[in-house]
Order: sequence, then C-alpha cells, then structure tokens
Amino acid sequence: MSDLFIKICGLRTARDVDTCVEAGADAIGFVFATSARTVDAATARQLAERVPDHVLTVGVFRGQPLSEVRGLTEESGIDAVQLHGDEGPEYYEALRAPGRTLIRATAQLPAQLDELGEDLLLLDAPDPGSGKPWNWASPTFDAPTGRWLLAGGLHPGNVRHAIETTGAWGVDVSSGVESERGVKSGDLIRTFIATARR
Repeated sequence: MSDLFIKICGLRTARDVDTCVEAGADAIGFVFATSARTVDAATARQLAERVPDHVLTVGVFRGQPLSEVRGLTEESGIDAVQLHGDEGPEYYEALRAPGRTLIRATAQLPAQLDELGEDLLLLDAPDPGSGKPWNWASPTFDAPTGRWLLAGGLHPGNVRHAIETTGAWGVDVSSGVESERGVKSGDLIRTFIATARR
C-alpha cells in the first residue's frame, strides 16, 4: 500500500460510499455547490455516518456565502471543507475548528500550500469541469509542493502517469469514475484506486 492520498468526489448513494470505503479511498466528497452531483445536508449526513473514522468526509463549496458554508458543514457533520471559489482568508479563519480539515482548490499556477490558511491544496484542471487535464509534462507546469492533490481530467487510464509525472501527494477524481454524468461506476472506482496505488 502506498502513502498516496486518494479522494473520490461527488458521491450521492450509499452503494457508492461503501464501494469507495471498501476499495481503500482516503477521502470522499459531497458536493454542496450547484452541480449534477449536488446533495443536501441531510443526505450528506446519512452518507457520512456510513464512513469509518479513518476516511475523511469532505464538503465541496464554490462561491457560496460563508454563513451557508458554515451551516451546511455543521448540519452534515462532515470532517472537511473544500472551497473552490474566490473565498478569501476570512473564510478559512472562520471555518477553522478542532478536527476540521480545510482544502483550497485552485486552477491557477503557480500555487503553494497555506497561502490562505488551508491544510491541503487541490490543483484543479485549468478549465475546471472540462475534463481536460494540465499538460503535466510541460516545462511550464510548475507543480506545487507539500500536501497537494491533483484533480481534473483524471481517470483509470492516466492516473498512474499523472502521479509519476507530477509527484502529487494525492489525487481527486469525480467524472473520471462515472458511467454517465453524475452516476458513479463501482468498477471504475475500484480500478482507479487500485491503479493509482500500483
């Protein structure tokens, strides 16, 4: 087993949560931002209650008011907050709590960990949601250092190459393990995790 950190995002069903846990995911994400994968706080709480303590439960937000982020985080009982918008350092300061992990997602390079007070950095695709990854081998790709996750355009066919090329501390996938938009595939989840750890 490698030390690679693997997050599977956009989960909406008990079956998918169980599959991720059994396959060895380190974190699972629930989307509270507007998306084909959005869940409400009650659903996220029910799903998060199925997750053992060693797996991080993450709420994903984009450009939402601080009061809404805080409310959904508390109602759902998740462990971590992932912010994808233009949230400033005041968000990170206000959301910090004992035992809570704060994740900053960005599509901009260069990016360095702890610029706004986050615990983890997530590097998304240059055009988030497009499914088109960075050109990781390009001389202009300036990989972050420390505890950072590579996301955007990953799937079982390219994740190993991506890890080896970028030296990422972890990876995050959503659409790359779906059979159709918003619908996770158990086989693809298992294959992604096994391939990433190989």
